[in-house]
Amino acid sequence: MLRILLVNPKSKLPIETRTSPSMALAYLGAVSLRRGDEVRVWDGDVEREPLPDVVAAFQPHVVGITANTTQIKSAWAAARQVKEAGDAAVVLGGPHPTVLPEESASRPEVDVVVRSEGEATWEELTGTLDRLGLGERGYAAVRDQAVEALRHVLGVTFRGRDGEVHSTPDRPTIADLDSLPWPAWHLFKLDRYTNLQPTLDHVEGYSLPILTSRGCPYRCTYCSQIMERRWRMRSAENVVAEWRWLVREVGAAEIGVLDDSFNIRRDRVLRICDLLIQEGLNHVPWIMINGIRANLADEELLGRMRAAGCIRTAFGVESGNQEILDSIIHKQLTLDQVRAAFRAAKKVGMETIGFFIIGMPGETEETMEDTIRFAIELDPLVANFSMATPFPGTELYEMVRREGTILAKDWDDFLFFEGKARFEMPGLPADLVERKWREAYRRFYMRPKRILRTLTRKQTWLDLPRTLRVAWRTAVTGGE
Repeated sequence: MLRILLVNPKSKLPIETRTSPSMALAYLGAVSLRRGDEVRVWDGDVEREPLPDVVAAFQPHVVGITANTTQIKSAWAAARQVKEAGDAAVVLGGPHPTVLPEESASRPEVDVVVRSEGEATWEELTGTLDRLGLGERGYAAVRDQAVEALRHVLGVTFRGRDGEVHSTPDRPTIADLDSLPWPAWHLFKLDRYTNLQPTLDHVEGYSLPILTSRGCPYRCTYCSQIMERRWRMRSAENVVAEWRWLVREVGAAEIGVLDDSFNIRRDRVLRICDLLIQEGLNHVPWIMINGIRANLADEELLGRMRAAGCIRTAFGVESGNQEILDSIIHKQLTLDQVRAAFRAAKKVGMETIGFFIIGMPGETEETMEDTIRFAIELDPLVANFSMATPFPGTELYEMVRREGTILAKDWDDFLFFEGKARFEMPGLPADLVERKWREAYRRFYMRPKRILRTLTRKQTWLDLPRTLRVAWRTAVTGGE
């Protein structure tokens, strides 16, 4: 048995952004508990006790740290703190270490990088370290043996005894997602997190995510997928069993579906909805955090979701210009399909969120204007305008490196909430993108119709200070 500490580094996000417990760490925690390990979670977004104090008191044998691109510098800092406070093996995983594993593995404070889907690799890795006597001897004593043993663990990157960085072959993705244990939410201080969409809803009780499928078969240029580009699903029965547990045992008052592509299989969505209704679980509201495919959504599907308790869905619209959707984003979606999906959602009484991107390569002021006008035409409850950001691991990143200029100086600069363009392309200067982004927020939200809708929503008055802060940012700074 090992003592395992799982760390989510503090995020550099604006105050209005939600704080949610990490699904990735919840799954890793569940896998470690199934192994018989003692597990603790430290989440920098909500913790009050400094990480070095936790390490000194708990004395973990293995510390797992997750990181996306905007967290990676915080993850390295956390790794240094762990090394200074104890004798643990430090393992990094998540989107950023997966696409740039050598970058982290070459750092002295990092022992191993786990690439891609983590659960099976984590289980084998910790089991290997346990068998080497890590729990009794400490990592310094077993490091040389561990480095040799890591050569036989798929999906890891590490420094060898020669000081060189080595990567083992990729690990196949998990074929049977129903075989995974459910996320270990009891490891988290759930009362310290916000609800899933705090600017829209007031929820009394825990707000928890669920992941019913993994992966996406599409190839959008802005998207970084750390697993192979195919879609895998859990059975409807397994999903609803977890749903029942979340509501009746964990105490979820709201559920957010985190899937990248929830509605790839129409029959599965309908089956999940029917089971939620049959089980009497549709009294708990649920929302689609990352959205669903507009081309695979129709009135019957959305109506069944609404009857099963779904109050809000999102659609990744991205652009209001068909040429940009087709030739730059590779969305495999038409504007008419988007219009039909929004009409269907409105007809069944489901609220909508639209995700839009300003400033993709090849854009002009006219194409960005098309996107603003299309957002106003669709009129979702929320229009989320993001400036295109070339995250590593995306086709967009390679495009900008080949043909443009990345303006971000380090990984912290990749935050896309700060109102700054992260790259320039020939004919697409940063100041134009920033101006159109600010304009998009003002023109969408400062319409009299939108102001009236905001004033008549109950949530506006339940959390008036937050509402006023958001209104100020929208009116004065354009969403910054």
